[in-house]
Amino acid sequence: MLYRSCFDLLSLDDCSRVDRTRVPRMMTVPGIISDFEPDDDESNGDISPAARDRRIVVANQLPLKARRDDEARRWSFEWDSDAPVLQLRDGFSSGTEVIYIGSLKVDVDLSEQDEVAQLLFEKFCCVPTFISPEIMNKFYHGFCKHYLWPLFHYMLPVTPVHGVRFDRTLWSAYLSANMVFADKVMEVLNPDEDYVWIHDYHLLVLPTFIRKRFYRAKIGFFLHNTFPSSEIYRTLPVREEILRGLLNCDLIGFHTFDYARHFLSCCSRMLGLDYQSKRGYIGLDYYGRTVTIKILPVGIHMGQIESFMRLNETAKKVQELKEKFNGQTVMVGVDDMDMFKGISLKFLAMGVLLEVHPELRGRVVLVQIMNPARSSGKDIQEVENEINSVANEVNSNKWPVSTQDKVAYYAISECCVVNAVRDGMNLVPYKYTVSRQSSPELDKALGLQEPVIPRKSVIIVSEFIGCSPSLSGAIRVNPWNIDAVSDAMNLAITMPESEKQLRHEKHYKYISSHDVAYWARSFDQDLQRACAEHYWKRYWGYGFGLKFRVVTLGPNFRKLMVEHIVSAYNRTNSRLILLDYDGTMMPEGLVDKSPSNEVIRVLNDLCSDPKNVVFIVSGRGKDSLGKWFSPCEKLGLSAEHGYFTRWNKDSPWESCGIAKDFDWKKIALPVMEHYTEATDGSSIEQKESALVWHHGEADPDFGSWQAKELLDHLENVLANEPVVVKRGQHIVEVKPQGVSKGIVVESLIASIEKRGKLPDFVLCVGDDRSDEDMFEAIASSTAIREVFACTVGQKPSMAKYYLEDTAQVNKMLQGLAAASNSSHVVDRD
Repeated sequence: MLYRSCFDLLSLDDCSRVDRTRVPRMMTVPGIISDFEPDDDESNGDISPAARDRRIVVANQLPLKARRDDEARRWSFEWDSDAPVLQLRDGFSSGTEVIYIGSLKVDVDLSEQDEVAQLLFEKFCCVPTFISPEIMNKFYHGFCKHYLWPLFHYMLPVTPVHGVRFDRTLWSAYLSANMVFADKVMEVLNPDEDYVWIHDYHLLVLPTFIRKRFYRAKIGFFLHNTFPSSEIYRTLPVREEILRGLLNCDLIGFHTFDYARHFLSCCSRMLGLDYQSKRGYIGLDYYGRTVTIKILPVGIHMGQIESFMRLNETAKKVQELKEKFNGQTVMVGVDDMDMFKGISLKFLAMGVLLEVHPELRGRVVLVQIMNPARSSGKDIQEVENEINSVANEVNSNKWPVSTQDKVAYYAISECCVVNAVRDGMNLVPYKYTVSRQSSPELDKALGLQEPVIPRKSVIIVSEFIGCSPSLSGAIRVNPWNIDAVSDAMNLAITMPESEKQLRHEKHYKYISSHDVAYWARSFDQDLQRACAEHYWKRYWGYGFGLKFRVVTLGPNFRKLMVEHIVSAYNRTNSRLILLDYDGTMMPEGLVDKSPSNEVIRVLNDLCSDPKNVVFIVSGRGKDSLGKWFSPCEKLGLSAEHGYFTRWNKDSPWESCGIAKDFDWKKIALPVMEHYTEATDGSSIEQKESALVWHHGEADPDFGSWQAKELLDHLENVLANEPVVVKRGQHIVEVKPQGVSKGIVVESLIASIEKRGKLPDFVLCVGDDRSDEDMFEAIASSTAIREVFACTVGQKPSMAKYYLEDTAQVNKMLQGLAAASNSSHVVDRD
């Protein structure tokens, strides 16, 4: 069957224009696009519809319930009040328009799709993504539920009988479905004004498709699932594509710090990205864009639970259950039919409780409410069979319970048991706590009359689920330890009433103040903050397919074009060229650090021009630099960040004049040796004036932690010594005070000026933190006519220019050398 989402229904105009008219939101006639509606309100000063705040919420399924009347051949729809993406509207301001994009839970025939789409948009502001059953089955039941879901829950398909292995056809279906969602977003998105909020693991690559079309799109993503550790995630054959998909967002939200930490670790280990924490926010620099990480668990809709509590039908059910379980202590569990919910483990723990404490038989009952499975397959059937088998062994009496009665069961239960072996969040404890709070109708049914009796509740929660950190008063358990869970059940039953009351008060205070509206409002505010700088930055698309990303630059930060610098080069007569070495002229990661013949040739060409003074300014030792650049007789060298300097091969090395007191090395070296022994892959570089601890070949996380510890350790033991301890790119360095590349640059400029030749052209190129001192020094030299401070790689810098890599640096230097050679020919003529 051919589905409408396969067609290009709408041709969008150029969204990069700020003054353009809003894209029409919906087709009014199948196959014909409506004209743009004029803004009649502009003449009388009213706010036009285009100025209204709008959020586009994208999720796998629309928050709708669908029913078809076969006789009338018509569809009817209503809101699904249990859907979190519907409940989050309460967090937006009253004037915010919300458009939902997602799939329906039913299959709509091709002939009815246009009519249904029109109805859903006009009545519910919903845009359906009609995906064919074949693609949907491979996308949702295949890749999402049977591959990503188990893997994100730490279950690897080690053998074919233990899960579904990666399948390219399923991955292709996943991409196809995400592209359908992207097409629907394009139909309604105004990138200058709208904010897009994408939900959950079904749409991990959707941000890439949106970003590829609209560079300035404002995109947020919230993962309602777990995010596994890097050891698990790195087994994904498409791990980089998914990471880059998320990194094309402006804001990424997680329930817990653990999930965020795992994501950041994956970005570090697989993409080489480091994160920084600034003023309470965690940010990843990704090609000039700051991707913000938010950690905040979702809440529940308080009003929905409280409205159930006020219903007379709920009170009648509570009274009925109270009579049914007269005198018994009720423990309740509500779980999806899922292999990770630990239901069978919970039943086994209940069996142990009754075996160890026979006096509780007949006095304690566990009521387990099962939600329908969200998918189907062999794994679900196996879980259901196991649950039924264990339940029969523990107690042959099982009562059928409808989902409409959950609040009533919560209200009569002394304890809630959530025993999942792995779960992204799980809001059952939240709903249970609110249901145990006071309500006139339920109080009467429970026989809790005046004076007001303090409410009480106890929660047993697995330490492997997302809500566990926020429930500080819960009894946390390891669900795999059956005896420990059984002991927790006994503790919940025998706990003093005052303790139950205190725990309930603590949980209710948090849950009531961190509801779904609070969560949505907080996420929306952070998304606006993360996108605040979109309008004044410049953007370029880079890469192909799922590796596409946007390069973002500040208004004054631009790529150094060879033509531009050569033009300035030719107009000047006294030039100073300052070049860092490692990471600037020599790529990182090479074992042989000596310069190539091409680099030597280019440097000699530049040095042969009498108008040039060329210096290599490096942190390396003078012996290494002197040996490597011995073929360059006129090249100046500044070693160890400027502690030693020579103007050419024939001139002697000069120190910077700082007293040669290196007794501090006797203190620092043993400390570094201790960290080197403890950190596999690290090493110490001993220079005449400095000590450097390298951790570039160590484990990224462990090396970074050790570097931070070493930095603190050295700062303490060297507090009274005339040295500076600095952390650089994969290094921790100790060097004398008053030594920096910035001071070297100032000294070189002053020396040239004493010779009566103030430079009118300065080129300074570097790649790391130590080079920022050079950029700052030349920026303060206002008398120099042409200044080119250039960093290697796109990152925050004092430099005004950038080049992508060492290859572009060498190409630029070749252009300057060619200009010098051309001028020599003209002079000879």
